[in-house]
Amino acid sequence: MVDQLPNLGREAEMLAAMGMSSIEDLFEDIPAEVRMTGDLPLPPPQSEEEILADARRLLGANVAMGERVSFLGAGLYRNYVPASVFQLVTRGEFLTAYTPYQPEVSQGMLQAMWEFQTLISELVGLPVANLSLYDGSTAAAEALTCAVRVHNRKATEKDTVYVSELTPPDRLSVMHNYCQGAEINIKFLRHHADGTLDLESVSEAAGSCGVYIEQPNPLGILDGGLSQIKDIIGEHTALIVAVQPVSLGLVEAPGQYGADIVVGEGQPLGSPVTGGGPIYGIFACSKTYLRLMPGRIVGRSIDVDGKVAYCLTLSTREQHIRRHRATSNICTNETLIALMGAMHMALLGPEGLQALAVRNMTACLLAKQKLGEIEQIQLPHSNSHHFNEFVIELPGSSEDCLAHLDTVGIIGGFDLSAWYPERKNWLLATFTDQTSEKQIELLAAHLAVWATSQGVNA
Repeated sequence: MVDQLPNLGREAEMLAAMGMSSIEDLFEDIPAEVRMTGDLPLPPPQSEEEILADARRLLGANVAMGERVSFLGAGLYRNYVPASVFQLVTRGEFLTAYTPYQPEVSQGMLQAMWEFQTLISELVGLPVANLSLYDGSTAAAEALTCAVRVHNRKATEKDTVYVSELTPPDRLSVMHNYCQGAEINIKFLRHHADGTLDLESVSEAAGSCGVYIEQPNPLGILDGGLSQIKDIIGEHTALIVAVQPVSLGLVEAPGQYGADIVVGEGQPLGSPVTGGGPIYGIFACSKTYLRLMPGRIVGRSIDVDGKVAYCLTLSTREQHIRRHRATSNICTNETLIALMGAMHMALLGPEGLQALAVRNMTACLLAKQKLGEIEQIQLPHSNSHHFNEFVIELPGSSEDCLAHLDTVGIIGGFDLSAWYPERKNWLLATFTDQTSEKQIELLAAHLAVWATSQGVNA
């Protein structure tokens, strides 16, 4: 029997199989002057037991999201995901499924994918949805290039898109990466001091290829003025709306107020907050964009025997291999994570999604009320409607405030100076269905203590 365990001192046997007598013979082609001499600065080898003990020690230093009272969001949100989602998605037929290039053996998987597309389409109010993209930022960037492909010929301001000036820098960097290679210019839409969109700046975008805005915007504001944008920019400029999908349990679907493309981060539906992923992006559009939209699409048809049949359609594998014919940088999708979203949506149903959105909104309203009672802090956009999160203006730096809250076991939110460097005292605090009244009261109490100390220090 051949022993498969590592580090068993069988170097001589392996060297003999190669016709060599020493390790030096193995490396004789490397000039002596560039060879490393001596041992690498590494600890000695460990046994399996020692490795496991070290791993447990290191992992024990991590703080899991659920172990802290957390008000951190800024794009990824903690919503309760039923245990059945995780139970179902670990079934072998889902967990080990590969790209369904052979539809005759992948009908069940293809149907599940098709159901995801249908759910997204109904959610955002547009007739077509793809099978998901890598994340919300990728979806947003792909929407810009898609808009240019469709509208550039008739645009008066060619190779140009307009983007909300509040767009987070990490998402904006992805947009720039996509657009610079395609020689697409990005210009910015202005916002008023209250965080709402300046519709006069929107009029400047008429004649461009596309306009990108977020609802709610990155400050958590639900902007009613967005319903007027399509009338302002006209039919030859794409209206691209990025959404927080849970909000659509209460907020009007973008397709109902003229959105041509809807994108977003799908993570709040089906996926927990993780340290960097995996997550999935939403992309839906009107039929005008169907043949130039990115990503994979599952189609439903009838086979020669009259049975329902599913297959990947319109966009082919070969199209992505021959890059000169490709219309997108995306040649795959996030199947497993997207299916978690589909399972979550199916379990909720319309009433359940509405109830989830109401719970998120209720937590946000309660927090605005409690924190608004603290004299030393301000809520800059207190008259606006918010979903999930809002801005807190502090009497000192957000960095100091978060450090103080960390000492009492609270993740206090997101320091907005990371997005907008001039806003060093703005904190974005997030509240979801997983935020309890006691947690809000705890945050308010410790914020009040810290804010009062800032007045003393001043």
